[in-house]
Amino acid sequence: MPDKNYKKIVYYDLPKIHADLKIRWQYDGLKQSEFFRLLAHAYLEQDQRIVDLVHEYREKNKIQNKEKRKKTQKQYEKARDVESKFALGDAEVESIFDLLEKEHPDL
Repeated sequence: MPDKNYKKIVYYDLPKIHADLKIRWQYDGLKQSEFFRLLAHAYLEQDQRIVDLVHEYREKNKIQNKEKRKKTQKQYEKARDVESKFALGDAEVESIFDLLEKEHPDL
């Protein structure tokens, strides 16, 4: 059992979906927890494939109004532009913090 700092994430679905997922996970050599962690991390890291999938889902199911969805999409695009313009990937941001820490250890 994981230590008490972990939280359990649960949702309910149809038995057929559950069985099909188990078959696919076995076929792909994944554990259930690996699969959901993979998706959660990709979602939180704004993996473009997941962002697009979520956008399509929101549009198809009319989640939020069209104006809000469009505004959100523009914000994602703007963030990607800024990231590419300034070459601010995760590694670059981490190295900036490392440099700051070395120069100012008291921060």
